[in-house]
Amino acid sequence: MVWPFALVSVTSIFFILVSPFLILHFFRKTSTLQILNTWWLSFENRFHVYQSFKVPRYNNNFQENQLYRKIITYLDSLPSVQDSDFTNLFSGSNPSDIFLHLDANQIVDDTFLGAKLQWTKHAVDYSDSDSAALVLRIRKKDKRRIFLQYFQHILSVADEIEQRRKEINLYINTGAGDRSRWRSVPFNHPASFDTVAMDGELKNKVKSDLEQFTKSKQYYHNRLGRVWKRSYLLYGSSGTGKSSFIAAMAKFLNYDVYDFDISKVTDGSDWKTLLMQTTSKSMIVIEDLDRLLSSKSTAINVSLPSVLNFMDGVVSCCGEERVMVFTMNGSKDEVDEAVLRPGRVDVHIHFPLCDFSTFKILASSYLGLKEHKLFPQVEEVFSQTGPRLSPAEVGEIMISNRNSPSRALKTVITALQVKYSGMLKESGSGRSSDDGAEPGTVICRESVHTVREFRKLYGLFRLGSRRKDESNYSGPIEKEAPRIEGRVG
Repeated sequence: MVWPFALVSVTSIFFILVSPFLILHFFRKTSTLQILNTWWLSFENRFHVYQSFKVPRYNNNFQENQLYRKIITYLDSLPSVQDSDFTNLFSGSNPSDIFLHLDANQIVDDTFLGAKLQWTKHAVDYSDSDSAALVLRIRKKDKRRIFLQYFQHILSVADEIEQRRKEINLYINTGAGDRSRWRSVPFNHPASFDTVAMDGELKNKVKSDLEQFTKSKQYYHNRLGRVWKRSYLLYGSSGTGKSSFIAAMAKFLNYDVYDFDISKVTDGSDWKTLLMQTTSKSMIVIEDLDRLLSSKSTAINVSLPSVLNFMDGVVSCCGEERVMVFTMNGSKDEVDEAVLRPGRVDVHIHFPLCDFSTFKILASSYLGLKEHKLFPQVEEVFSQTGPRLSPAEVGEIMISNRNSPSRALKTVITALQVKYSGMLKESGSGRSSDDGAEPGTVICRESVHTVREFRKLYGLFRLGSRRKDESNYSGPIEKEAPRIEGRVG
């Protein structure tokens, strides 16, 4: 049977000969359709059949346009974005979550109540703050019919999406002068009020204060005539948990965090510009306030008037439901009283060094210990040496020895004695790690007994640098748990 093969060969030759003409015809037809489509669009534009609306990302006061953010959220969810030839993919706080985002100059089609609409995302030119924008193209006859309902639909869908995948963002200021802008990343700090090592009564007071603030809009506006904001001062030595506490506050409130990098602030106008770009339901954080105000560095241009205007000046009213948080590593006495007066800072929270009550909270969190045979010995050492270690230092010891709780407790005892002996030596009363202890001091012979061995095993206490830090922020050591001062509740 030869003829079937011959037929296949003839058919193949026919398609080889004809296919170029088919392809040419296809391109001619496609090109013709494109030309006709372009001509038709030009015709419609000439006779003003369509109307365009621009939604800029920033308003004239350099504040972010909330409508722009809502529309972006809505457009990213459209099937036309998912089916487009090109778009951007991003992961959320959960790596398994994948989100689509419009690319620059990408065109998205939408339909609503029978009307066809078209959105274009303009590319961003960082030299021109007005360049970031969305443009809506809609027929005039449809605009009269559906315009308001369409935007209400957009806001409703965007709110539902944001509520479903709400995540806290950390904003960091970049650029200086006219180029001052906020850039954001997901804020995935794991700290919460449940994990913060703090007296339970104090935590409940702070949570109650924050919760009451979120429900007090009418109280602030109608009764007090004040801007709806609240400010906190967190002060205490390094490693006492201030940054973790800020994260816990943000997660409790579900607020975005704006962390001011003062090194990028050139003058008072930068403070105002950046503050106006923050949104409602946010936390505004300035760390190491005492160091900033006392800095002699030319790279950090901070003046007391600019700080005061930032805290409660007229510009601070440009936005509401915001919490301001300031931190200090030193004593409040080192800062001008005008900075910390009531009205500028509402709540003061002190974060002391680790005492025995804080130690027990850490032992429970890090080691799972509620009680241990060495607890009385640890308590006795605390009573003799006083708080000498920060919660971060004690926590690091427990992490390093988490497989042996007894060794962890013995190491804490030794660390307290080493610190105490070092303090005595600096004051002229100490002679050595063992010999410098006061009569009756409990010495843990089973643990590390010299500063050299302690450094070698843990590398945690670089005593030279830490002594220098402590000498810069000297003051009375408060043994009580952290407390709230001022108006609370």
